[in-house]
Amino acid sequence: MNREEQLGVLESLLFAAGDAGLSTEQLTEVMEITHIEALNLLELLSERYNGNADRGLILLELAGSFQLATKKAHAEFLRKLVEVPSNTVLSQASLETLAIIAYRQPVTRMEVDEVRGVQTDGPIRTLVAKGLVTDKGRVDGAGRAKLYVTTSEFLDAFGLNSLEDLPKLADPAADEPDQNEMDLFFDRFNQSKEQEEE
Repeated sequence: MNREEQLGVLESLLFAAGDAGLSTEQLTEVMEITHIEALNLLELLSERYNGNADRGLILLELAGSFQLATKKAHAEFLRKLVEVPSNTVLSQASLETLAIIAYRQPVTRMEVDEVRGVQTDGPIRTLVAKGLVTDKGRVDGAGRAKLYVTTSEFLDAFGLNSLEDLPKLADPAADEPDQNEMDLFFDRFNQSKEQEEE
């Protein structure tokens, strides 16, 4: 693999890793390159992103992990993208993600991914943009993943006074709601939205 192909692979890996980012150790293992080669590729990609006004991304290093992020200069446009009307219906993926966060909070994205069986970067970004979920600190240890919790807007949207008003899980020992409980959760959300629109 030549240098350009390696940069393409690196870019793909960073995109797929999302907010979790990648360490140089992960890159050396996955790409089968040396630590020095990984650092050189990261530096080259960083120069390409950070040094060009025609690129919308930058490469950040946070707590020993590298991740792609959008440039601050484009914040105004990104805000317009996520500023959607509050009555917009949430997708099934977003509702499932929200239910998992509500019942297991505080919870990391990776823990939510484990429960859903798929990546939840997109749904979590949507929920944060709508003000239903926020990050509340980071876990200790490697990676320092964000911890997500629901907000007061979440309680308002579902007509709840507190998290104790959430539908009870059939099995108190269960870590996640079953499908019937999730349906009840979704029904409650849809009812509160219909009442808002009346």
